[in-house]
Amino acid sequence: MSTYSLVVQQARTALEQMKYEVAQELGIQIPQDGYYGYMTTRDTGAIGGHITRRLVQIAEQQLTGGFRR
Repeated sequence: MSTYSLVVQQARTALEQMKYEVAQELGIQIPQDGYYGYMTTRDTGAIGGHITRRLVQIAEQQLTGGFRR
């Protein structure tokens, strides 16, 4: 159980997809069974950090009108 809740529930799918994309870019294998206990803290932190950077970039682009879908 996480300590946060998503304001937009549909965002969960997008965040999950982004997690897999970032992991692939970094060469990190996401466990197929969903158990992250065997992953290093460094790897999980790297994934989270890159996702956060990407979300900030998207928000900045939207605020400046530079985001195109």
